[in-house]
Amino acid sequence: MRGVVTVIGKDKVGIIAGVSQNLAEQTINILDVSQTIMGEYFTMMMSVDLSNTTIDFEEARIQLHELGKTLGVKISIQNQEIFDTMHKL
Repeated sequence: MRGVVTVIGKDKVGIIAGVSQNLAEQTINILDVSQTIMGEYFTMMMSVDLSNTTIDFEEARIQLHELGKTLGVKISIQNQEIFDTMHKL
């Protein structure tokens, strides 16, 4: 299964490292990443592969949500199929 991870919040040191480390610990592979700083805000979108993870999707979502609280950003993960369907024109 593939997913889309989004991260939004005030920019500060360690956001990319924290998210990447958490995904690695969950055996979630980052396939593609796009990030930018808009003013003082950090935004990042990642395409990820969850096929080798040992935890279920809901647990991954909970862990990323909790990490977001620690880093002071909002982290979301969605099933890529649902994300694609929601964003079709």
